[in-house]
Amino acid sequence: MALSKQETRDLYRKRARRYDHSVWIYRLFGFHIDKYRRLTVDALGLNRGDTVIDLGCGTGLNFPFLQRAVGNDGKIIGVDLTDAMLDVAKARAQSAEWRNVDLVQADVAKYEFPSGVAGVLSTLAITLVAEYETVIRNGAQALRGGGRLAVFDLKEPRDWPNGLIRLAAWMNKPFGVSLEIADLHPWESIRRYLKEIQYKEYYFGALYLSVGERPMD
Repeated sequence: MALSKQETRDLYRKRARRYDHSVWIYRLFGFHIDKYRRLTVDALGLNRGDTVIDLGCGTGLNFPFLQRAVGNDGKIIGVDLTDAMLDVAKARAQSAEWRNVDLVQADVAKYEFPSGVAGVLSTLAITLVAEYETVIRNGAQALRGGGRLAVFDLKEPRDWPNGLIRLAAWMNKPFGVSLEIADLHPWESIRRYLKEIQYKEYYFGALYLSVGERPMD
């Protein structure tokens, strides 16, 4: 059963301080998350000086890749539900002396997007948002012409046996993931509101990267 907003906030408050270290177990299975974070950021086609919004930014693990893309003249807006996760993200930005990072504590389904941004992304977060359709619609509307929205996340693999799917769900349960991801198809929402320019599955169909672009006005 999917977690409520309060349950999600409580879960990630508990995990915040050790979150960055807790994902090491995935490397044992060949899942190198930094590689996919970089691929997602690269797919946005950002330039120096651009503004980008990181939805469900957590502890800011996407920030190094985003910073490289937009430079000191650009702007990174990190949005997350959980204050404790944002505290870690703030410390990360301060340690790196990134002065172009703005952090917003908000439910991404109710977040008021600024207009005319170059990119919007979400990595391993939209799965936890029941109202992902609203989030993607609002994110698409916030893009400037030629701007892109990218989602990298989990999905139910088509060809895995049920036992293996249940094992994967159990492994991800500490992060709030449940078998209900089978009913979540954010890539279809991206196709509804934007021109799809990329859809690719990874890790034998358990992960996907979906990228849409707003047509030039």
